[in-house]
Amino acid sequence: MSKVSYYTEEGLKKLRDELDHLKSVERPKVSQQIAEARDKGDLSENAEYDAAKEAQGLLELRIAKMEETLSNARLIDESQLDISKALVLSHVKIKNLSNGKTMDYTLVAESEADLKSGKISVTSPIGKGLLGKSVGEIAEISVPNGSLKFEILQISRS
Repeated sequence: MSKVSYYTEEGLKKLRDELDHLKSVERPKVSQQIAEARDKGDLSENAEYDAAKEAQGLLELRIAKMEETLSNARLIDESQLDISKALVLSHVKIKNLSNGKTMDYTLVAESEADLKSGKISVTSPIGKGLLGKSVGEIAEISVPNGSLKFEILQISRS
């Protein structure tokens, strides 16, 4: 069963660019390696040829997975987002009630998550805990060493 994923315009472009790179740069490079290894003679004892064929198989698998992901990708219309609740693409300011620290996150699809730039996946424990919550609500999130409580201070569009 295929799984629909939601992307920002930036995330979708990044995915398409990566797929294009795999097809137009990596695929010809692997084909060239196979051709060079084949020219070296006996294929039955040619480790270089075997390695190149294996690399080709892995590359083709990666391309097929990315094509499937793209075929199930949906672009999110940011102008239609409801900012009364935390949803995908919401920018959420939260306060950790145990230590008083505030944090800003943008909730994104799993493939776009990047903690360094403040983007967390809606499938992560914190992302799941924040989804559907409104300003002022407390999100209780189970983590391996117990549970954390976050107060939602603000929700806006990213």
